[in-house]
Amino acid sequence: MTTEPRSRRRMSGRERREQLIRISRTLFAEKGFDGTSIEEIAATAQVSKPVVYEHFGGKEGVYAVVVDREMQKLLGLITEALAASHSLIKLERAALALLQYIEESSEGFRILVRDSHAASGTGTFASLISEIASQVEDVLADEFSSRGYDRKLAPMYAQMLVGMVALTGQWWLDVRRPGREEVAAHLVNLAWNGLTGLNPNPRITAASGAAPSAPRPSEKELRELEKIRERELKEAEKTRSRELKEAEKARLRELKERERLLKEAEKAREREDKLRQREARLAERAAKLEQVDQPE
Repeated sequence: MTTEPRSRRRMSGRERREQLIRISRTLFAEKGFDGTSIEEIAATAQVSKPVVYEHFGGKEGVYAVVVDREMQKLLGLITEALAASHSLIKLERAALALLQYIEESSEGFRILVRDSHAASGTGTFASLISEIASQVEDVLADEFSSRGYDRKLAPMYAQMLVGMVALTGQWWLDVRRPGREEVAAHLVNLAWNGLTGLNPNPRITAASGAAPSAPRPSEKELRELEKIRERELKEAEKTRSRELKEAEKARLRELKERERLLKEAEKAREREDKLRQREARLAERAAKLEQVDQPE
């Protein structure tokens, strides 16, 4: 008995779902939400349109999943970076995390920075910036207190700082020069030293590099990371539950549409039957009239 080649084996539901997400992610990055169709997603995956509807309920469903995944991935990287102990290290690692995400997930970042679409349900990049700024705000508030500044100014400074890094990231998405560590060093140079104290040759500190020399997280930092992971798991569960509800609504809509089409088809058949019966009666009447008009 010969076995079917592995490349041709039937995908499980989970594998098919992940395949559709990967394909949709690429298409949304290249063409945007409006430029991508369910037909194109299905054709690229070599499946029928109903398969896509079954998993996501429509294009809006798969787009929301793609956007949510990208936001959670980037937020996870930034949140982990902000778990460092020293404020300078936080800033350096956060800048490096964003540039790393852009470098390794260019398609995802292109989706996030496109004009937001109602299908995302989140406002995409603007929402992402707001979430990151809220975390940076806490860091700045503590830093301000230790230096005698007003903590109430932290939200404004958080928006300034995150906006500067995010816009630099959008620019670097296409140019990719200089390298990410150099870009991060200059970002931190401006944010940390200010224009009057710029370092002419900034460098990322050893503790912020991806090298093994980075310090081992403290117990407190590990607990914070564990809390973050728990939140991410809860968010993932909420997302899954929302997706299932959307898929169920899509199935109900499809059933209603089928019922409507069946009723319309039945009415059309009834009209055709009545029309044929009428034509038959008219033909019969015409035949009788011909017989009456014929001379004896």
